[in-house]
Amino acid sequence: MLLKLQKHLNQNLPFLQDKKLLLAVSGGIDSMVLVHLFQKLNYDITIAHCNFGLRGDESDGDENFIKDYASKNNIKIFVTHFDTNKYALDFKLSIQLSARQLRYNWFYDLMKEKQLDYLLTAHHLDDSLETFLINLSRGTGIEGLTGIPQQNDKIIRPLLPFSRNEIEEYAKENNISWREDSSNASNKYLRNKLRHDVVPVLKSLNTSFMDSFQDTLIHLQQTQSLAEDASVLVYKQVVTEKENQKHININELKRLPNYKAYLYQWLNPFGFTAWYDIYELSDSQSGKQVLSDGYRLLKDREYLILEPIEEPVTNVYEIPEGITEISQPFPIRLISVNKTLKKIENNAIYVDAATLKFPLFARKWQEGDYFCPAGMKGQRKKVSKYFKDEKMSLSEKEKTWLLCSGDQVVWIINKRADERFKVTSQTTQILKIEVL
Repeated sequence: MLLKLQKHLNQNLPFLQDKKLLLAVSGGIDSMVLVHLFQKLNYDITIAHCNFGLRGDESDGDENFIKDYASKNNIKIFVTHFDTNKYALDFKLSIQLSARQLRYNWFYDLMKEKQLDYLLTAHHLDDSLETFLINLSRGTGIEGLTGIPQQNDKIIRPLLPFSRNEIEEYAKENNISWREDSSNASNKYLRNKLRHDVVPVLKSLNTSFMDSFQDTLIHLQQTQSLAEDASVLVYKQVVTEKENQKHININELKRLPNYKAYLYQWLNPFGFTAWYDIYELSDSQSGKQVLSDGYRLLKDREYLILEPIEEPVTNVYEIPEGITEISQPFPIRLISVNKTLKKIENNAIYVDAATLKFPLFARKWQEGDYFCPAGMKGQRKKVSKYFKDEKMSLSEKEKTWLLCSGDQVVWIINKRADERFKVTSQTTQILKIEVL
């Protein structure tokens, strides 16, 4: 196994040579074999151990065992303690997810503080198989069937080519001691249930099952790579990026023979899970949307618009009389002028100051709002009808502000002024209102 690992490192992870490596060590057989192997290969290693306080004396025993090993082998070691149960309650997370967040946050902080280059974990081929089966049982795309990645940013998993059997044989051959985690014997968690009840059956059906599974992973990873390449090429043809939005052209999208696969590839990184609703969205009426935790996908006529969900803002800002400038919701300036400019200014309007009733208000539009569009001689129009006529998307409507005098709309800001406040030959004081 040592020679096989050395070859694997030389071919696939050569950048680890001469780097400072932090090894995540629980005390179990996998992580103890990881430490032993990298000791033998003379890498610069440091041990990091987390005591999650979940198994009482057993957790403390793991900690003492690893400290003793590090001392005897002259290896630098860092240990931390977590109140995992409290963290899980505070953040309403499972114990497993809480432990994961706690340890990886600490690992990254430790690497930064001690100037260590990479974190190594002892995940192996059987872990990839269990992950494959978990994702398969829950439903997934191809990326969920490609196993555990060899590298995520600064996290490296050098033992992925090795099975649990290979690790156990190496431990026995080299008289490596380790600690057994009693929770691994329980079928409380899905991973353990698969490990104890499903994986042995699969291995019994084919004596070379793990080799076959590794070949399958390689084929799936290659297929995933091809899918990603195709996705990037098609993305450029179908999607237009505008500020913080992505506009997916529905007509171009539906010309693709497997357009749902492309949608999945593009949207999966944004946390969407309601795939049936997403696939139906292209045929829905405008205004329909599908939400993830931080994003929404909105149907707007011939486009699907992907954008982040913005934090709600205060809907009303007051502009008292005598104030010449406000900064919220965005900079607005009010100044007296002697004449109006003939050229159209989208970011400014000129009004008869005598027609205004202070304080003025800047607010988001509401259902039922109406105004008298400038140039239409006092004819009333619902703001919502104006939006529709202008073919504004739901996102654009939500971002539109009104400037109001009492309950009357003075200006759909940056879009259309109201006829009732226009400058006439009878005007004695002209007020210019502009967005800076």
